[in-house]
Parts: sequence; C-alpha cells; structure tokens
Amino acid sequence: MYKKILDHLNEAILLFDRDLRLTYINPAGEILFADSAKHLVGNLAQKLFKTAHHTLFRDLLLRLNQNEPLVDRELILECMNQSITVNMSATPILENGILAEVLIELQQVDRHLRITKEEQLLAQQNTSRMLVRGLAHEIKNPLGGLRGAAQLLDQELQDPELKEYTQIIIAESDRLQELMDKMLGPNKPAHKHPLNIHEVLERVRHLVAVEAGSNISLKTDYDPSIPELFADKNQMIQALLNIVRNAIQALQSTGQIILKTRIQRHMTIGRKLYKLAVKIDIIDNGPGIQPGLMGQIFYPMITGRAEGTGLGLSIAQSLINQHNGLIECESEPGHTVFSIFLPIMDQSDKTALSR
Repeated sequence: MYKKILDHLNEAILLFDRDLRLTYINPAGEILFADSAKHLVGNLAQKLFKTAHHTLFRDLLLRLNQNEPLVDRELILECMNQSITVNMSATPILENGILAEVLIELQQVDRHLRITKEEQLLAQQNTSRMLVRGLAHEIKNPLGGLRGAAQLLDQELQDPELKEYTQIIIAESDRLQELMDKMLGPNKPAHKHPLNIHEVLERVRHLVAVEAGSNISLKTDYDPSIPELFADKNQMIQALLNIVRNAIQALQSTGQIILKTRIQRHMTIGRKLYKLAVKIDIIDNGPGIQPGLMGQIFYPMITGRAEGTGLGLSIAQSLINQHNGLIECESEPGHTVFSIFLPIMDQSDKTALSR
C-alpha cells in the first residue's frame, strides 16, 4: 500500500539503511537521477549525492546520530553530467530507539523554476504576437488604399518626373506590405510528417556554410539515438536557419558555432508533460547579447544590430510554437546558447493531430 503511494509521488523518495546504502527509490527518483532502480539500489549516498557542499554528509551523520531530521535547501547535485538544484529533507526511522533506516526526500527546485519561467515566456510571447498582429492589420488596411490611390494617380499623370514620385510611393507601400507580412509571422498551417532532426540540421549547416566564411567554424555534436519528430520539414529548416544566421551575424566574421542535440526525458512544455523531447542547442562564442535586450529578443523589431530587422528570432519562435515547442536563450560574453525544445510525440498524439 505504502509503496503504491510512494510510486505515484512527484518528489523523489529514497530509503537508505543505517550505513546510508540505498535500498529503495521511487520512479520520480529514477527520473531525477536518470537511471533505473536496478542500477541505483545498493549504492552509498556519498556516490549518489555528488555535491560541492563538503559538510553535507558530516551534518547528515551528526543529525542522524542525534535522531534529528536534516533539511537543506537549494542543494546543488551533479547527476548525469548536469547540475540540478534540490531541496532535501532526511528523516531518521527508528526501531526500539535505534536508527534503522533513513528516508530522504528530494524536490527538484530548478525544474519548477524552469516551468514557471517557461509559462511566463509563453504568455509574454502570445500577448506580443496578438498586439503585433492587431497593429499589422490596422496598418495594412490604409496601406492598401494608399497604394491604390498612387496607382490611379500614376495613370493620370503625363509628366515622367511626376510619375517617378508615384512609383516611389508604390514601391515603399510594397516594402511596408512585405514587412507587415513578416511581422504577422507564418500564416500557413504546419504539414507534419515523421522527420529526422539531424537531416534538417545538416541542411541548415550546408546552407549557411558559404555565408559563414572560412573564419567561422561550424561543428556538430549529435545524439544519434534521437527518434524521429512529427514536424513540418520546411518550417523546421526556416526556424533553425534564422537562429544559426543570427549566431553568424553575432560572431562578426570569426568564431565558432556548435549544433548540438540531446534527448530529454519527462519534459514539461506549456503545462503538458511529454515522455520524450529533443533539445537542440545552437552555441556560439561571440560577444553575447546585451543584458538589456535579453528579455525582448523574441519580440518583433527588437535587434542589437543597426542593420537588423529584428524579425528572425520572432519568426523562429512562432514556427517552433506551432510544433508545441519552445525556444530559450542564455548568454554571456563568449558563450551564447539558443535551446530549442521539441516534443517527440507517441503514436496516439500523432493520430489525434492528424484527425
């Protein structure tokens, strides 16, 4: 009965014997450590809890010897070559007044923070997209009338010099129309099919190789075990192309770009939990994004370059959103990472989408 309850908890529950050797771990703990109970059970706590907090085990043993619980907040653990932040509570279990077992509960803090940040980002992007679409539609209506009036005037004028002015009005109207269409973002539904993400990345790499020049190196670090996505190939190429081109422009003719893929298990995107997701990192060693722009880089018309339009990242985010995905960015001088998260749907999800 108790095991069934523990198996369905979201927090990681670990049970150790008096020598701090693991005897039980629930499924949430297996997810946290990215390993099976079969491989984890029998390991000492010191091996499982790799941390820079050198006094952790000394404090733990001291509290247990005094039959007192230990609570440690925002403890950084090293699991599977990645750092995770957890709140830990260790409770001694006594038999006849003697320590028999230790129950440890781990609550992953950075996961909750990431989900909260993701929800805020999605809400922010949706609000921005609605405002931009409303503004673009309001501009397009009078713009069409302006262009039509210029065309009628052009037909009535006989003087070539005056016609030159009407042609300028028509040309600038067309340019603004094109800009509005870009601001409105993708207007075609995604045609999703099984897709190898590495084929898309290789296509993007070949497309930008000439643009990058000989002083920019394009490297790859792919996880070959990633299964096929259910996605629109052309839209994926466009989204990734926009981000890689953005990285090339940031490098200013010299540097390195890395295209990296990894599998993510039990990933929450937009309040929905997916068993598998792919994480695509586009990493460059350029000067980084100005701190004042970090919260605005996915907004249309926001750019740190004088010659930029500020539409590439906004369009990429819209395309990724159409695939139930998300783009995040972290940047500091010498290291900028755009991370694209895309769910790998199972057959039931694909069937529901195709109806």
